[in-house]
Amino acid sequence: MLVLTRRIGEMVCIGPDITVTVISMDRGQVKLGIAAPRDVVVDREEIAARRAANPIFRRDTVRGAD
Repeated sequence: MLVLTRRIGEMVCIGPDITVTVISMDRGQVKLGIAAPRDVVVDREEIAARRAANPIFRRDTVRGAD
């Protein structure tokens, strides 16, 4: 695992098409902005686990997901 230190407004690049920006930090909570192509799935961990466990929640089966 790569661990990085960033300040508000600073970014991390993942490949040529994905950026993660630190938007704010407040009382132990960090708000991130993620810019990625539409075909890249970006989910919180608990949502990704729910999608993996239950095919009805899979993005490709949800109408209007794109």
